[in-house]
Amino acid sequence: MGARFRFGDGPLHGEVHMKFAICNEMFEGWEFDRVCAAARQAGYAGVELAPFTLGKPAGEVSAQERRSLRDAALRQGVEIAGIHWVLAHTEGFHINSPDAAVRNRTVSYLIDLVNLCADIGGAVMVFGSPKQRNVCEGLSRQDAWCLARQTFQAVVPTLEDRGVTFCLEPLSPVETDFINTGEEAAAMIREVGSANFQLLLDVKAMSSETKQIPQIIAENAGVLKHFHANDANLRGPGFGDVDFTPIAAALKKIGYDGWVSVEVFDFSPDPVTIANESIKYLNSVFD
Repeated sequence: MGARFRFGDGPLHGEVHMKFAICNEMFEGWEFDRVCAAARQAGYAGVELAPFTLGKPAGEVSAQERRSLRDAALRQGVEIAGIHWVLAHTEGFHINSPDAAVRNRTVSYLIDLVNLCADIGGAVMVFGSPKQRNVCEGLSRQDAWCLARQTFQAVVPTLEDRGVTFCLEPLSPVETDFINTGEEAAAMIREVGSANFQLLLDVKAMSSETKQIPQIIAENAGVLKHFHANDANLRGPGFGDVDFTPIAAALKKIGYDGWVSVEVFDFSPDPVTIANESIKYLNSVFD
């Protein structure tokens, strides 16, 4: 289900339980109950859900469908860690659009997503969404920053009310031109100013930074809430050249006790192999 380790300088004085989850979109076409069963069988404690796999906008997912998702996870003995890829396969949303109507629609949809996350038992909502955050044409970077901050702040009351943490994800310059580093994301988090607005770090994305991954983790220890495990080659942890041993050590050193969730973008060779080999590798480096 995960790895336990002690942390701290000098005498051992604490223990962290690392929880491993896996994202559901690589199980293309699978019923959620079957995804949860496969995750449990592989040894994961949680499943992270991409809303687009439900085949409809977040606000149109019925109360019964939400209960069914929650019940499937409960039945199979896993948690729903949260949601990610939240604006994938959507249109008309943008966090820093100069058009107030677009931003208002985006806020409304983000609120729909917060409610969906809470209703299915999730606690974290990961915001990557590169296309919906690129600096809009004609805007200065500072104007885009201010508009994005306003968008995020408008979602905060619902986050706090529903007990969901919005996790802002820095992404590589190949994916977006807005918030590319842990440092930039942390600056936005400080300005938004809510305990329910925190940081997601992703190994693939951090691999694009000039800083080493352990340094990024250490510098952002105070706001790190969620972690995505993958390789720079878009595959699972252990499927490429990224050595997770210093990454595990860095998470251990800061006492991180959140989810480490496997998110891949290359779904080969097959989801079961990816799930099994990824957790085998994670257990070996986090042990």
